[in-house]
Amino acid sequence: MQQYFVKGPATSPVTIEDKETSKHMFQVMRLKEDDEVTLVFDDGIKRLARVLDVENRQFELVQDLADNVELPVQVTIASGFPKGDKLEFITQKGTELGASQIWAFPADWSVAKWDGKKLGKKVEKLDKIALGAAEQSKRNQVPAVQLFEKKADFLAQLGQFDRIIVAYEESAKEGEGAALVQALTGLEKGAKLLFIFGPEGGLSPAEIESFEAKGAVLAGLGPRILRAETAPLYALSAVSVVLELKGS
Repeated sequence: MQQYFVKGPATSPVTIEDKETSKHMFQVMRLKEDDEVTLVFDDGIKRLARVLDVENRQFELVQDLADNVELPVQVTIASGFPKGDKLEFITQKGTELGASQIWAFPADWSVAKWDGKKLGKKVEKLDKIALGAAEQSKRNQVPAVQLFEKKADFLAQLGQFDRIIVAYEESAKEGEGAALVQALTGLEKGAKLLFIFGPEGGLSPAEIESFEAKGAVLAGLGPRILRAETAPLYALSAVSVVLELKGS
């Protein structure tokens, strides 16, 4: 069954105001009266909805659905600005794997340099990618995307998290293999977790020091050295295995 995100409260009947969503529903998917879809509103609850009026793009809300596929903790992925379209890849796959927020910041060794104007356009593009991936993976929420023009603004946000984990290449080289699992173990449901990843060149010693000063834990992601776009996906998968699948 098709799923769509609708901004605003869940009131019946609901009119689809977003032009792109409406086009996909009624022109691409060719929905007709009495067809059913799943709608997700700002409260994150999935609802079965039936087409009432094609011309006016109206749906009747039939019932709430118990389906909730969100991770048990809120995971924010923060990457140093990577090259090319890697952030688009991270956003799409990170959304499918359950990230609640996708962040990026200008790391000391980032090759990519994005000013405010370019960042705004980048966020618009990433928002669309996150929306599409959230619909495809049947998420209950669309990850929020935020790109920081200044690293100081990113550092100022770290105090809101219950735990911060820095994916550190040197830890992997040294054979450290327990810090990640230890950092994830014992997190309470709903806890706010931040993963920090470097760009292609990694994180500088000064950045590592500043993150540790904020209470971050340094952790290797297995014995292999991962690319900038691969590491966030490994981390999200690890969160799922440790916190989501252990009781299955």
